Amino acid sequence: MKKLLFALFSAGLIASSAVQAVDITPQTVLSQYGSLVSAGYQDSLASARDMQSKINAFLANPSPETQQAAQAAWREAREWYGQTEAFRFYGGPIDSDTGPEGFMNAWPLDEAYIDYVKGKPKAGIINSKTPITEAKLRSLNERGGEENIATGWHAIEFLLWGQDLSRDSAGQRPFSDYSSAPNAKRRAEYLKLVTQMLINDLASVEKEWQAGQRNYRAQFEQGGQDSIKKIFTSLGTLSRGELAGERIEVALDTQNQEDEHSCFSDNTHRDIVVNAKGIQNVWEGRFVRRNGEVLEGASLKALVAQKNASVADAVSANMLSTVQAAEAIEAPFDREIVGKKDAAGRKRVQAVVESLKNQTKELVNAAKELGIKRLNTGV
Repeated sequence: MKKLLFALFSAGLIASSAVQAVDITPQTVLSQYGSLVSAGYQDSLASARDMQSKINAFLANPSPETQQAAQAAWREAREWYGQTEAFRFYGGPIDSDTGPEGFMNAWPLDEAYIDYVKGKPKAGIINSKTPITEAKLRSLNERGGEENIATGWHAIEFLLWGQDLSRDSAGQRPFSDYSSAPNAKRRAEYLKLVTQMLINDLASVEKEWQAGQRNYRAQFEQGGQDSIKKIFTSLGTLSRGELAGERIEVALDTQNQEDEHSCFSDNTHRDIVVNAKGIQNVWEGRFVRRNGEVLEGASLKALVAQKNASVADAVSANMLSTVQAAEAIEAPFDREIVGKKDAAGRKRVQAVVESLKNQTKELVNAAKELGIKRLNTGV
């Protein structure tokens, strides 16, 4: 009977309240997690390919309209990639020692490493004689300093928007940079290549999470308690060390636009929301896909609730508060972080930090209910 109830629940045919008696096990949680990760990377890859199509159309016919379409596609693709950040921080396919994460989402980026900036019209790889090849760009990524980023989401972002020199808008790179400007051909070649490289890297990660293959997913789903700990480590690290710390507190402290995640497009506020949502997805074993399909099944929340329902509810409440606080941040993020501590924007951003800290503490408590006594949260 329990197996039947759980099968119906996983298929979305009955409500979660009807399966409280079902015995959620680490194995069912890991299986559902594998399904979520696979779906997350599938949607991220598909949206990145849509972005690539828009970028190619822009490069074939540079105009304000095609440029704006490419920018909109970049923002849409970030909505899906941002949720996959909750699948990191435990040495999986994306951020193992040989994983591609450093080529995909590294930041902050020194703009002058890639292209011209204000006061330096001949700066960057594009305005040099450096060969624009995949091997060369991979060798140059983070060479000589971690801000020397040559590839990935934020390289593409900079090439689409340019520097953000305005308090009131995102970057205003002219479309003519890809038609009549100096080195327009090399700039187009660079943008096309780094976009393809991002696609290739995403595809390599997505492959490792496909079902029914001899890949990382197959090993992970058989990892028992060790894999459960990895999931908690991912959620705790993204919550505290990465999102609250590196991605928000650093910018609050410096009040510097250069320390925000997506500074060229003014998309940082959305990065924060989807990162927080990704954490919530994993905890709840639930993911709403690009096509509207809802994946729902055995979750960490349910596994912990079998041990201590109040602890599980506390985590859920904090995660909901975090997502709501993140959604309250007003764009652009670089204006929210400036001013005195009691400035309205800073208070909105600080509220996200505090909520993330609280949810991390609750995650540590939840992990303890499952026998995980020491949880790395990146601090």
